[in-house]
Amino acid sequence: MTEPDITVRDLTMAYGDVVIQRDLTFTVNQGDIFIIMGGSGCGKSTLLRHMIGLKEPAHGDIHFSGESFWQADDETRVRLMRRCGVLFQSGALWSSMSLAENVGLPLHEYTELNDKQIQEVVSFKLALVGLAGFGDYYPSELSGGMQKRAGLARAMALDPDILFFDEPSAGLDPISSRHLDDLILELRDSLGATIVVVTHELASIFAIGNNSVFLDADTKTMLASGPPHAMLADCGIPVIQQFLRRGEVASVAP
Repeated sequence: MTEPDITVRDLTMAYGDVVIQRDLTFTVNQGDIFIIMGGSGCGKSTLLRHMIGLKEPAHGDIHFSGESFWQADDETRVRLMRRCGVLFQSGALWSSMSLAENVGLPLHEYTELNDKQIQEVVSFKLALVGLAGFGDYYPSELSGGMQKRAGLARAMALDPDILFFDEPSAGLDPISSRHLDDLILELRDSLGATIVVVTHELASIFAIGNNSVFLDADTKTMLASGPPHAMLADCGIPVIQQFLRRGEVASVAP
């Protein structure tokens, strides 16, 4: 058995004296599409910020393949984060840069590739997300779905083992959301990447998630972890059932 890609151990998240979540313990296995889910304000995006090294926990730790992140020195943290790519909720593309320049930025900053090699990598990454030929376009010239895919291409620029997505379907129409879900599945299968997704979108949760954790805002802790479909079938916790069956309620509403 290999070490899980990510292990969260006894994690407490807080802003000053205000605790957001406490006692979080779960594992993300290699090759998982792991969903961080829960209602609004439960701390999903805050948990993601802890996992990508942007915010230090009040208590507990996060391990990558058995290595402690928050107990490590700065050099080790940088090395561990080099394994990761991040797609932020808005795409976070530089508006003054073309898509090619956006995707190439991490390669210029963190590799010794020359301009021709970077151009080849950028073209390949854009093709992977269905944006071949769009390298000279600027973010303002693209649809929301295309901007998300461009952000994904940039997240993959350094060939990360782990990808983090913060609400990737936010602001997209149902068809664009489904296309993005399909792309996430294709990337997991073709690249072998481990993917962590923050989302509250039921369609995405059930379409792509094979593992998950459910955060609850009222109790300020996780209520369950495991495959979303198994939670729907077997978990008797009312708040989880209510969350996962929202679509059924909407479908019968007058």
